[in-house]
Formats: sequence, C-alpha cells, structure tokens
Amino acid sequence: MAFEFQDILANHIPETSRVTPARKGKYDFAVAYPDPVSLPHTEILECLKEALEESGSELAVYPHPQGNTPLRQYVAEKIGRDRDINVSEDEIILGNGSGQPIDMICAVLLNPGDTVITDSFVYGGTLNTLRRHFADIRGVDSDDRGMDPEKLDAVIGEAIKSGRKPKFVYLIATFQNPQGWTIPEERRKELLAVTQKHGVPILEDDCYADNRYDGELPTSIANLDDTNSVMYVGSFSKTIAPGMSLGYMTAPKLILDRAMGVKSGRVSEFTAMAVEKYARKYLDAHIEEINSIQRTKRDAMLAALGENFGTSAEWSNPDGGLYIWVKLKEGSDIVALNQRSVSEIDVGFHPGTNYSPSGKTGQDHIRLCYGYNEPEDITEGISRLASFLHKEGVLDS
Repeated sequence: MAFEFQDILANHIPETSRVTPARKGKYDFAVAYPDPVSLPHTEILECLKEALEESGSELAVYPHPQGNTPLRQYVAEKIGRDRDINVSEDEIILGNGSGQPIDMICAVLLNPGDTVITDSFVYGGTLNTLRRHFADIRGVDSDDRGMDPEKLDAVIGEAIKSGRKPKFVYLIATFQNPQGWTIPEERRKELLAVTQKHGVPILEDDCYADNRYDGELPTSIANLDDTNSVMYVGSFSKTIAPGMSLGYMTAPKLILDRAMGVKSGRVSEFTAMAVEKYARKYLDAHIEEINSIQRTKRDAMLAALGENFGTSAEWSNPDGGLYIWVKLKEGSDIVALNQRSVSEIDVGFHPGTNYSPSGKTGQDHIRLCYGYNEPEDITEGISRLASFLHKEGVLDS
C-alpha cells in the first residue's frame, strides 16, 4: 500500500499544485524581461574570470551569512550615492532577488491574519508572498501621483479602530508595478507623515530606481524618514539580468538581526563575485545603454496604443520602469480573453486581476510590458491586440 502523505500535510499550507508554464506569445507583453540583446554576456564573463583569478579559492568555503562582503560594500556605496541612504556593508543583507528579502521581512513581522497595506493594484509576486504569510491585505487607491495620503490615513485608521493595526505599508514608490507612476517627493513626505502619525512602518521596494528614462528621480522614502521606520529593498535583476537574481535589503538593526534568523540558504558566491566586479566596472554605462533602449520601446508602445486604441481606453505614460497600465471599457472582463489572446493572435499580457489584493478587481485593466520585444514587434503586437479586443467588444470601433 502506498504511503499517504495527504494525512501528514501541514494545516496552514494552501492547497496548490505544480503548474506548467503558460505558452508565451511571440509578442510577449506579459512578463518583465529586460531587452535580451543588451544582456552583457561578454563583460560578465570577463568579470567572472577576473573574480575567479583573484578570489576563486573563496568558493571552497561558505560565504558570509549576509552575502559576499565586497558586493555588500558596493551596494552600500551605490544606495548612498544614488538613493541618499547612508549605511555600511554590515547593514546590508543580500538575497535571491528582492523577493527573498521581502519574504524575510514578512516572516519577521507577520503573524497569520496581520494586516498589511498595499496599493489597490500592486506587484503580484509580493501579493503571493503576503498570502503565503496569511496577511490581511488592504489596498489603497491611487491617482497618477501614487497612493492617496488621505485614503491611506482612512484605511489605517479603520484598521486600528477594528483592532488590526497594520504591520507595515508596502510601496513601490518609483515606477510602480503595474501602474507605472512615480510618487513625487512632496507626496512621499505626506505618506510618511501619515504612517508616522499612526506608528506604522513602510517597506520600500525600490527595484526599478535605475530604470529612469525621463525626468528627475525623487529621493528614496528611506532618506526622507527621520524615525527609523523604513525598511528598504532593491535589486540588480532589472539592470543586469533576472536570471542572476540578486537583491538586497537594509533596515533597522532589530529587523536585520531577526531577518538573519529566518533567512533560508545563501546567495550564490559565484554570482555575487561576478556581479560585484561587473557593477564596479560597467554597471553605470550599462544602465545608460539599456535605458536608452527601453525608452525607445516605451515610446513605440505609447505610439501604437495611441494609433490603435484611440479614445477607447486610457493608459499610463511612465517616466521609467517596464510597464504601461491600460484601463479598458468599464464592465470589460479581460481575464477570459487572456489565454485566447496568446493562442489566437500570439500576444501575451497580464489581466489586472493579477495585481489586485482580493484577486477580484481589475477585470477591465491590463498590464503591458515593453521590455522584451523590439519596437517593430511592439507596434505589430499592439495592432493585433487592438483588433482582437475590437472583435470581442472590449474596444470601441
């Protein structure tokens, strides 16, 4: 008789199954890949060879629990220079992408049922992490300048009144995923004033800060905070390569200490050595190069939307990042058309419900990523998508 693992499964783990990845469309606006042509293979190989020649023997031992020390030193220098956050390498923990640090913070702070505040539409990966920790996720509406401070104040106040004071507010303040906006400095101060009034910390996810094509980049929320109430995460995934999956966090000492207690595994020393060498020699120039490429792609998608969607939809006009957020005709149900779009016209996109805390709003929104396809393919793909949506009655003719 076969052993029944069903009888010993943990009660608190949600019922899931392995999922075969969905087929990608040729015109793949669904996922946040950077431009594949611009991946710096030659330079990374050069830097890996250099790192191995200098420090290859260190691969024979386990790395520092917080991650490769030279890379943590570089991160401290970079966020000090670029984001006005002044910390030492001892206050940096490396992670597998920014997702692992976010998960560590959740493990440190959240008990099942604890309340967390997010935007009304926010990155699905973080939503899934919060759900795994059984958080009560409450979304706050935004406008084209980001989360509304008055609405945040009301949502926090309501939660406190019901005895469920939020554990933190999660914000992607710069080139938000999926909505594309950036919170200007004055509103960052207003949001901080609200959270400080209620004694609620902020988790600032700044993973898109390097992906700026136009305008001035506001300083980080962490820099504006004078109460030591901001936890900060960042990533190299959107500038070097998602496959290398390297991120980092800094936070008040207590959070860092506790985070090391829940950290699972170590960041690859092999990858970290290469990234540190590459970042010091090439990263700034590479960021300029890829931002020029992505600006062209963003402009191609905005032009194609204007030509093909006309006045039948509204969409964001981001200064950076990788996403355009499209609002279709009210009452549309784009979820049902998602997989059909791939199979029938070879165009991939994400429905807005993927970014809803409840999973039940956003049926009339889609997120488009312009990072992967070439400009001419973006133009063709948007044209195909518009024709498909016209046929389905989602766009007016």
